Amino acid sequence: MATLFCCGSIKPYRPQALSHEPKFIQFMRWANYTTGTTSSAGSVDLVEMAPDFVVQLVRQVNFGPLESKRYFAPTEGDKFVEVSENDLIQANFQKLNSYKNYKCDNHNKFFELNLYQKDPVNKHHWRANLARPASDIDL
Repeated sequence: MATLFCCGSIKPYRPQALSHEPKFIQFMRWANYTTGTTSSAGSVDLVEMAPDFVVQLVRQVNFGPLESKRYFAPTEGDKFVEVSENDLIQANFQKLNSYKNYKCDNHNKFFELNLYQKDPVNKHHWRANLARPASDIDL
């Protein structure tokens, strides 16, 4: 079975400590030691599954074309299951401004990890969604 990354020698690219760091650590721990993914036979009901977050793994040639975009949701223990982009849309998951980048010099690959959460709230402005007027928010 293929691994998620090209090999075991990927390195963080411009590492930063983030508020969501434990989520990235949990995913990387699983991704580095798994030889395959648990993928669903069809669509996954993320509403019923209710994960705290979903990780998007973008794989591309360094400064080149995208090779893949895959999504993984945590399940029981420290395991993850692959979900589709449509599953994220149906469950109203939205991309956060939280990401990590990794690079493999041996294979000239670049990897980006992005976090998605269900209905994230912009706590700085206390607005759940920019499309929702502030007057509609009960405080």
